[in-house]
Amino acid sequence: MNDLALRVLLVEDTPSEADLTRFYLSRISSTRYDMVHVPTLNQAVDSLYNNDLPDIILLDLHLPDCEGLGGFERLHSLAPDVPVIILTNFMDDELATRAVREGAQDYLIKKEVDTALLNKSIRYAIERQKSDAALRESEERYALAVAGASEGIWDWNIRTGEAYFSPRWQDLVGVFQENVTAHIDHWFDRVHPDDLPPLQAALQAHFRDVQTHFEYEHRVMHEEGEYRWMLVRGQAICDARDKCYRMAGSMADITERRRAEQQLLHDALHDGLMDLPNRSLFMDRLDQAIRQHQRDGSKQYAVLYFDIDRFKNVNDSLGHSVGDRLLVGIARRLETILRPSDTLARLSGDEFAVLLTQVGTTECALSVVQRIHQLLRRKFKVQGNVIYPSVSIGIAMASDQYDSPEQVLRDADLAMYRAKSLDEPGDAVVFDAHMHATAVQRLRLETDMRRAIDRGEFVIHYQPIVSLQTGQVLSFEALLRWQHPQRGLVSPNEFIGVAEETGMISELSWWILKTAATQTRRWQKLILGNADLGISVNVTGALFRNENMADDLLSLLEECDLQPGYMHLEITERSFMDHQDAVLAELDKLKSAGVQLHVDDFGTGYSSLSYLKRYSYDTLKIDRSFIRDVTSMGDASAIVQAIVSLGQDLKMNIVAEGVENVEQVQLLRKMDCPEAQGYWFSRPLTREKAHQVLSQPLKLN
Repeated sequence: MNDLALRVLLVEDTPSEADLTRFYLSRISSTRYDMVHVPTLNQAVDSLYNNDLPDIILLDLHLPDCEGLGGFERLHSLAPDVPVIILTNFMDDELATRAVREGAQDYLIKKEVDTALLNKSIRYAIERQKSDAALRESEERYALAVAGASEGIWDWNIRTGEAYFSPRWQDLVGVFQENVTAHIDHWFDRVHPDDLPPLQAALQAHFRDVQTHFEYEHRVMHEEGEYRWMLVRGQAICDARDKCYRMAGSMADITERRRAEQQLLHDALHDGLMDLPNRSLFMDRLDQAIRQHQRDGSKQYAVLYFDIDRFKNVNDSLGHSVGDRLLVGIARRLETILRPSDTLARLSGDEFAVLLTQVGTTECALSVVQRIHQLLRRKFKVQGNVIYPSVSIGIAMASDQYDSPEQVLRDADLAMYRAKSLDEPGDAVVFDAHMHATAVQRLRLETDMRRAIDRGEFVIHYQPIVSLQTGQVLSFEALLRWQHPQRGLVSPNEFIGVAEETGMISELSWWILKTAATQTRRWQKLILGNADLGISVNVTGALFRNENMADDLLSLLEECDLQPGYMHLEITERSFMDHQDAVLAELDKLKSAGVQLHVDDFGTGYSSLSYLKRYSYDTLKIDRSFIRDVTSMGDASAIVQAIVSLGQDLKMNIVAEGVENVEQVQLLRKMDCPEAQGYWFSRPLTREKAHQVLSQPLKLN
């Protein structure tokens, strides 16, 4: 082969690809090639008729006058003794297998072809074609390859151990041998030690049942020193005694696919920001811990559940990038105190959970909590900002009552919220059964509340606010009540907190505002002498987070035909301190429109006098805790007198809440307190009873 030039017929319609093939052949030093190039099948047929037959045909499957294997079949029928190598851009295992079965010597993908591969493929094809015996063996070999892909071809004589590995197979592992005969150990010796026993077991299983298709993924050592993932397919044949004597198939490099799959799996189970296990992976490991505990009660575990206290303030004031870097810094610190068997996971946002395994007692879990607190007491420096985070931690210990990870995490969550409610920040609470009972009761209450809104079970009671000079009812405070079908009248102390946490408070607030405004306007029209009757409604700071709250309220008042000056919004000091920017911007709009602004429970919150001056509130309502002791404690009396004087100086009205006896009335009148409300005058009244008290002054003495 080295002395004579080999004649090559290239059937290719793309000039650039023909030039590339000519270039590859010209670079082969061991063999000279004379190439004839034709762009169509018909020209190739003419060439076979008019010239001496070539030594090899290189055939593209997609030609102007022929598509697919039709061109191959025609050329092969005209020159059956000339080997044909298919060169194509079309990667199709089924088509490749069919081509080999029908007589093609090889099926090469153009983008994978280079000088060495093309030379190897041509040499092998011609070598095999020269011998009739080699041809028959080759036909059997490629017929068996039907079950495999057309990548690297291998053929194994099971009895002798001899094996054939195609040039493409050898390229996959980075080696090439001139002698096409090798030993099967040339493959098996390169298999990863962990993969070899299961590969051999899979082969033995195939030998016992050759009707099944053999397919297996394993790692093979590449000549460059790295393991690469291979997908091997094949089929064995047996003799009359069902003893397998031969097996052939294909091998494909799937390393990139496996890497992509592993990365996808990793991404699916880990948090993208800090590369911690996410909720899915955490729940899976917790489920394993539960099962181990069920099988062996000595295998204890504990779950710590926590989020970062006041983390929203970090994001709001310093930006989300600082918040993200703080979370990453916290995670990296926490990893330093946990054992390899423990799991730290980011569940969502700033929520974390720790699964502790092999913890014998609650004290062991609490010791980890103590280390977490100590770790976080050290300052964090993030983008020039110094931050001291704290966490409140809920703990759920292993229990025979747990059947699912959701139950454990639920109880740890309940314990965390109990820890947050304690006075001292950064506390830890261990879950107990009472917390679960409370949570169930709370859930039932929440469900009943949602139904109550739909069923119209909420009602408004009205408590008079009277003049301490005349006893005249000047306004009412609208108080929400729940007329429960089984429990009767439910105190707002039981359900207002739930309404605020669940977001129902916004819907209820708008309902109260509309109902109270409509009723007030009706009283103004119907009852003589009450044209200036006002209505006070408690509003939560959450209501001011709604966009266009002020505009929506003014539209509501217009719809109810109530002048803005008769609507009194009672706002606690905490509401406008916790949501300053959002609340105060809306208060400006309402104040400009004439809506009355009252500070409720004055004296019990921040008592920010700067806000009183800045926003010119209309009324201060003295908290009932001061009125209760006004006649018995000198300090309380002095505070009430100071608030009344403050109101006079700032030209604000004053309302004393919780007045319950005549002595309080007399002292308040002496202090020149203008208005009051409380049980001494009237309890909160139904709409019908409130209607009755408007026609006559209430008693003062």
